[in-house]
Amino acid sequence: MVFRNKRVLVTGGTGSLGKVLVRRLVNGTNGLPQKIIVFSRDEAKQHFMRLEYLNKKIATDEVIYSNFQRMVEFRIGDVRDYASVASALKDCDVVINAAALKQVPSCEYFVEEAVKTNILGPCNIVRAIDELKLPIETVVGVSTDKACKPINAMGMTKALQEKVFLSANLKCQKTRFVCVRYGNVLSSRGSVIPLFHEQIANGGPVTITSEEMTRFLLTLEHAVDIIVMAIKYGERGQIFIPMIPAAKVIDIAKILIGNRTISNIPIPIENIGLRPGEKLHEILISEEEKTRTTKMKDHFVISSALPELNNTGEGIEKEYSSVDSLVDSSTLYKLLEDNGLLAPEQEKKETLK
Repeated sequence: MVFRNKRVLVTGGTGSLGKVLVRRLVNGTNGLPQKIIVFSRDEAKQHFMRLEYLNKKIATDEVIYSNFQRMVEFRIGDVRDYASVASALKDCDVVINAAALKQVPSCEYFVEEAVKTNILGPCNIVRAIDELKLPIETVVGVSTDKACKPINAMGMTKALQEKVFLSANLKCQKTRFVCVRYGNVLSSRGSVIPLFHEQIANGGPVTITSEEMTRFLLTLEHAVDIIVMAIKYGERGQIFIPMIPAAKVIDIAKILIGNRTISNIPIPIENIGLRPGEKLHEILISEEEKTRTTKMKDHFVISSALPELNNTGEGIEKEYSSVDSLVDSSTLYKLLEDNGLLAPEQEKKETLK
């Protein structure tokens, strides 16, 4: 029960992953924490998440005044700001860094902003632990497949986040730093499935960037599972990677469209070309990393490249690429169906037949 009686800080706690993670923590599935701190800079998202936690539809009282006495504490702050990070880290046992700028085109156009959140944020966490001698047990950095042989700003900044955290094991000897790395999280904010549902509800077209494009697919619950596993079993400097399926994005679009039409006209699929910084196929484990990678049940563990951490892997045969893990249409359909993703989250418009 990895979280029992722990004080857990979740940066970016109002995001899609953060909300599912906090829900798991509140439920006590992996041990009931003493304290859960939701740290983010969006006061509106915190307000509605607080109401959800309190099982209220509207704020009938000013709940923020008892905020710090509750198990779930909502704290306004920004990982970019050292002072607010240092304040939030005080008295914590476990830190899960889910704060990120994660949309590829946004990071391509606003590179400095991606650097501030995805690199300087983690640097602030490490700096606070080091300079203030904070007794934090574990820090988990949430990374992405785009950090593996990165070609875009989002992936490059996430790759450096991994390096910042993993090298921190040498600086902060009393804290264990590990990372998790995985692919597209199904139905997360800004991901392709909510976009496709919205496009379908509006009669199309459903836009894809290439008919050949493939992506790893992961549910939010599975994403939380791999974080729990990294905290439970991870050694200093390791990266945990789930074994997950991949699919062609065009197949996802076709399954979501199904037989739906607008005024008896089939909903079209339009190829709009690659967006800035996009890859056709993602990789979770590179050719260079495979020699330090160990296969463990339903996940991989990449050991640190730093010899001081001395946790070398057994090695696997080849890199782990999305093109090697493609599922067929029936398996993809079942995956989407099992996770309630075949129909839009909102009611279909009356024009949708």
